[in-house]
Amino acid sequence: MEGGVELGFAAAAAPEDAWRLRSAYFPSKVGGRPAWLGEDGLPGPGALRCARCQQPRAFLLQLYAPLPGRRDTFHRSLFVFACRGAACYSLPGPGGPLCVFRSQLPRRNRFYPEEPPPEEPPPGPLAPPARLLSGARLCRVCGCLGPSACGRCRRAAYCGPEHQALDWRRGHRRTCGQAGDADDSENAIPGDDRFLFPEYEILIEPEEPEFPADSSVDPDDDKGAAGTSKEAEEQEELRVSSSTGEACQSLDEETLEAMAKHETEEDKVFQMFKERIAAEPEQIIRYCRGGEGPIWVSRENIPKEQDIPNCICGAKRVFEFQIMPQLLNHLQVDSLGESIDWGTLVVYTCAETCGDGNEYVEEFIWKQDFSAGSIELPSSS
Repeated sequence: MEGGVELGFAAAAAPEDAWRLRSAYFPSKVGGRPAWLGEDGLPGPGALRCARCQQPRAFLLQLYAPLPGRRDTFHRSLFVFACRGAACYSLPGPGGPLCVFRSQLPRRNRFYPEEPPPEEPPPGPLAPPARLLSGARLCRVCGCLGPSACGRCRRAAYCGPEHQALDWRRGHRRTCGQAGDADDSENAIPGDDRFLFPEYEILIEPEEPEFPADSSVDPDDDKGAAGTSKEAEEQEELRVSSSTGEACQSLDEETLEAMAKHETEEDKVFQMFKERIAAEPEQIIRYCRGGEGPIWVSRENIPKEQDIPNCICGAKRVFEFQIMPQLLNHLQVDSLGESIDWGTLVVYTCAETCGDGNEYVEEFIWKQDFSAGSIELPSSS
């Protein structure tokens, strides 16, 4: 996944194809439980709690992104987790309800064969593992590390008390201690549970070349290569001025012009965003490690270089991929009358892609929101 921009699309996997979303097949996917790559050094429950509400984050998506030309990145995946609490998304910027981890392995490792997996389903059912090769247990609800256990049967594993209580209410109270119950993580939580996001396969395709990387426009350019003509800008300025009404009569001319210019520049940035994705409006991922940067939905809250911390190894981080707002259409997050939300999520990773496969390395994610005046993108459904 290196070179030009590559786009990711959510594709519903038929039940008979669910095997492709398991660890042994190195998937890129949305929702469900994570298909862990390396089985050493998984992030613990504390690392996966929301920095704002302290509730467990849910697995959002993972991308399989090996880097060619390096022995230690023959296998490489990035894992993103997101809080389910809508209130935690009220502030833009880094961290908070979101986190991202990286795992990588050489071709020769103790978890997977050196040869690619077969392009055919394995014999028999393939349920998510309840235990890793190391012996560590996985939470029956979310599939993350489960260091806690049911106090009654001592067999069912959980990441913390929240998921233990959820599992108890959803059925473990009836099956606790029964043979096979603690190891059947696939059936631990009914399919309508709202903690796990719906599961999709991510299909990767190259972006078509008719959208060149040098087509972006300086928002200060009066001609507006985003499609905004001088006449349209003047009309926008009139709209902004008239909409302020009597409340603006006390403002001086310089202030009014600055307000109009700000609105016009904001419209340009969002217009460029919409035009760039117009050919493939259902894209949920844009991937281009170290190459073309992200496309922004607003001129506000764009991180500066100093806003992106260096990796723990000391190397700078580079842009790797961004998560598009269209993903929200697939997550079923409006059912309770409130929704998690973002304009775009941008992931930066270690330029040296450090690590030896014995741990998951936390990387950096930045949330940018739509501006107050932006028009939300239409649903892809």
